Amino acid sequence: MKLIAQIENEELELSIINEEGKIFAEIDGRKYQLESSEPEPNVYLLKYQNQIFEVFVSPDSDQSEAKKVSVKNDAFDIQIIDPKRLRGAGSTAGSADGIAEIKTAMPGKVVKVIVEIGEEVNSNQGVIIVEAMKMQNEMKSPKDGVIKEIKFNEGDTVNAGDVLVIIE
Repeated sequence: MKLIAQIENEELELSIINEEGKIFAEIDGRKYQLESSEPEPNVYLLKYQNQIFEVFVSPDSDQSEAKKVSVKNDAFDIQIIDPKRLRGAGSTAGSADGIAEIKTAMPGKVVKVIVEIGEEVNSNQGVIIVEAMKMQNEMKSPKDGVIKEIKFNEGDTVNAGDVLVIIE
């Protein structure tokens, strides 16, 4: 599974395969083979090259927020992002009956604006394409509606959380 890890202000490409306590991880091209166990909730033991690392992950029910991860005396805010989810509806705010905002989950660049202001769109129809981490992500409409506003043009740089398109 290919993922993106945002650690503080850095983004790393991440691939993890878990096979019965053995973890095969690739982080920005570096490969690791680890053994893992979870002796108690939110506490993990990772064995790598005869060293054991105790990792504590803060419990949190909201999967979209960064987690506080502690290893030895260091603590990090880490958010794991699945790029496949970015290709779907993306981050939206609003309801099916009201206004929907299509937002970016990561910083990137607008590659293509597929729709125009005033255009009618269907649920799950592509609206805008944003490139982040060398991957193009088509953001889709979460509902049937009309394009009310397009806040960025092709070639514009966007930050995480920016509202790209408003649909009503």
